[in-house]
Amino acid sequence: MKGERVLYPCYFNAGLARNEGRRVPRSIAVKNPTLADLEKAAKKCKVEYRVEEKKPHPTYWTRREGRLVVAWTRPKEQLLKEIARCLEGGR
Repeated sequence: MKGERVLYPCYFNAGLARNEGRRVPRSIAVKNPTLADLEKAAKKCKVEYRVEEKKPHPTYWTRREGRLVVAWTRPKEQLLKEIARCLEGGR
């Protein structure tokens, strides 16, 4: 898993608090993002990724929303902000 980062939709959900799983500032978060939204944002940001459907976030294990696994070697926070900005413009 070296060089890969896992992203869950809850990381970008403006409706969640930080302690509930949101990882980006509310100012760049979106309301109820889906795995499809994350996929579109990753394409727009031109990053290499793969979709893993029905893989739950550990906190929300019953939801099985899925996740993106992104090829990324720089800090994860940088990736989160880049994807969030692409999410904002793509909705």
